[in-house]
Amino acid sequence: MISNLQSPIIVVSNYLRNLINLTRSQPVLLPLVAVYHLTGRCNLNCVYCEDYGARRPNDELARLGVLPLAQANRVLTILRQATPHLILTGGEPLLYPEIDTLVSQAKAGHHFRHVTLLTNGLLLSKHLDLLPYLDRLVISLDSLDVTRWGQTIGLDSRAAEIIIQTIVEVAGYQADCKFELVANCVITPETLPNAETVLDFCLKRHIAFAFSPQSFNNWPRYELRVAEAYRAFVDKVIAYKKQGLKILGSLAYLKLARDFQPYACYPTLVPRVLPNGGLIYPCRPIERSQTAQGGRPCNLTRVASWAEAMRLAVEKFGPPPQTCFSCFQQCYAEPSLMQAQPASFLGELVMFSASRRAKLHIFAPG
Repeated sequence: MISNLQSPIIVVSNYLRNLINLTRSQPVLLPLVAVYHLTGRCNLNCVYCEDYGARRPNDELARLGVLPLAQANRVLTILRQATPHLILTGGEPLLYPEIDTLVSQAKAGHHFRHVTLLTNGLLLSKHLDLLPYLDRLVISLDSLDVTRWGQTIGLDSRAAEIIIQTIVEVAGYQADCKFELVANCVITPETLPNAETVLDFCLKRHIAFAFSPQSFNNWPRYELRVAEAYRAFVDKVIAYKKQGLKILGSLAYLKLARDFQPYACYPTLVPRVLPNGGLIYPCRPIERSQTAQGGRPCNLTRVASWAEAMRLAVEKFGPPPQTCFSCFQQCYAEPSLMQAQPASFLGELVMFSASRRAKLHIFAPG
């Protein structure tokens, strides 16, 4: 395995090598962070979720099952060859049977330098022992109105209350366990009226705030594109960021999420792995479209290296597209913006302490 001391060298090397590749019009860039979907199952049924919520297509991802711990570790071994930064998500990752062990092994065994867990928080109180192994914990928080939010997540208001109480509790563990807590808010036409209360709730409790606009079939909701209230909300987030508050989003991304303009997207910066170990290429929206541009080229439990996995992907589907007109979610846009705009990235590091701590080029909450 690669030692922890070598991790910064790899990620800096990948970023700099990508800059060189961009000058050569090379669209297949090296990973900055890898996303592993541990399970397709979720204990919520969020109305806006296209993979795991109310609109999920016949539970296809849930039917993939989960890998046993040994094979999941094999996936981590391959991903560690690509990047020292890891995001564990789902579905709901806390439904993975051996989640505590896997998180600790990712950090202590595979020596991932930065480990993020994305969760809805409903089961988190049963897994507090994994907090010391995390560098970042991202919990979904779309509203403080527990009745409305309960309707959004497909459960009753008591479930919403439990999540909010858990967020408040876990926020107090950040200093001792040395992780950063992030509340990630999906802005929909329904949650927009309460978005400012979520923002203020987070900042008063030293919880970093991030958001993405809702998409429908990979396009932003029309109601958000034309809503002055949405633009005003994003402008307030930008103003808070400029004041030095804990906003996890670059100025470049916040303006993109406000204006919905096309941008240069490099999906191989953030490779994604399905619960059964299957590699998604080049990104989930294209893979889901079932066109000749993308799909599932290989299973990471059956390849010898990350280099082999990428070779198989490019041989089967060709290079990825470089411009995105529809996907404005932070999980893809933020790393692409920080990679394609090094001056903006440097400005974030110099001007904003929250951006320095967050390592924005590897922040992909989704």
